Amino acid sequence: MEVLKIIGAFITLIGSFFLLLGSIGLIRMPDVFTRIQAGTKASTLGTILSLLGIGLIYLPIFGKVFLLIVFILITNPVSSHMLARAAHYIGVKKADVTVVDKLSEYYENNKTQKPELK
Repeated sequence: MEVLKIIGAFITLIGSFFLLLGSIGLIRMPDVFTRIQAGTKASTLGTILSLLGIGLIYLPIFGKVFLLIVFILITNPVSSHMLARAAHYIGVKKADVTVVDKLSEYYENNKTQKPELK
């Protein structure tokens, strides 16, 4: 039982490290779009690992922790995608080093307009 708690603590520590890397990425990235990407990837993995470690330490709540992990896997990518689309829609400036903008290319190639706000 003690071995399981040590493994859980180690996994939680790794998750905390990924959360730290995500916060550093939020500071260092040049524009909103790369910050969203850095924050989402690191926070998703870091939170999942931290929760998994806590679930291993406290086995009676592992089922609830598993449900939280599933919820995070579903909501984090969707919410960051919607934030990035909204930022693109309102015209948030991209970094000078940005080379490709697939969403603008999509609208240009398909001769469609951006959706209108109501």
